Amino acid sequence: MSPKTSAHFVMAWFFTLQLSPGPVQAQSGTTPNIKHIVVGRCFTYTALINSSLSYDCEEIWRHFEEAVVHRPTCDVKVQHYDKMFSAMEEFWPCDRFLFWSKTRTLMHSYAAVFRHFWTLEDTLVGFMFNELIWCGREEESGFDFYSCPEWSACGDHPVFSLWRQASQKFAEMACGNITVLLNGSIADAFSRKSMFGSVELDNLNPQRVDHVNIKVVTNLEGPHIESCNRGSIMDLIQILQSRGFRWTCTDSDQTLMALLCIQNQQFSHQTCANSFQ
Repeated sequence: MSPKTSAHFVMAWFFTLQLSPGPVQAQSGTTPNIKHIVVGRCFTYTALINSSLSYDCEEIWRHFEEAVVHRPTCDVKVQHYDKMFSAMEEFWPCDRFLFWSKTRTLMHSYAAVFRHFWTLEDTLVGFMFNELIWCGREEESGFDFYSCPEWSACGDHPVFSLWRQASQKFAEMACGNITVLLNGSIADAFSRKSMFGSVELDNLNPQRVDHVNIKVVTNLEGPHIESCNRGSIMDLIQILQSRGFRWTCTDSDQTLMALLCIQNQQFSHQTCANSFQ
């Protein structure tokens, strides 16, 4: 797809295309009406998004509730969600997996332009729990709708543990050619502390993944801190090489730059032209 064609796609969708620092941490209590949201999203997913599979949405909710509400707030481990994940197994074809770190908003826009990409948020668990907050109450059963701790305050945060297992299973399922989208306008674009660096990367199987395509994108007017030849991206490449992955890396993807240009109209035409050069 040429930059011009990509631009037409983007104009039609009116995407928000700024680089994001990463997942939002929990600061308030459990999302109000969380059961109705989660179960409703499950029915929506099975009816409209992946109707080829059948799930018991009420059973999935029961397993989720059992994992969270009967344990201390900061003691919900990854394995406590095992029954829930067993009730929602999912398989997708190869060559569609898109991973990201600190590029959340741009990632969704990129995936929307290239409809064949599939992200963690496109899985059943990702669709059901995306942007929700939850935690239990230590002194009594039920959700705490008034206050949940930050991820950093807990060794086994209930939200973090779910996303950790979801990320692990997503990476284990990856096959064929996969894409990784990283933010070159920050230091440590690739970090071993991120969900991609600490969970997904280690669970990619070189016998299932044929090629890892790294795409580094920076803000059009900078800062240009990291690239395929500079900074933490080189650490990622070294890890991939040591594990036997084949890889490519680009920091001049024209579709990504077109997305940024169209959204950020305050940039001059010259700035956009220079980025394509």
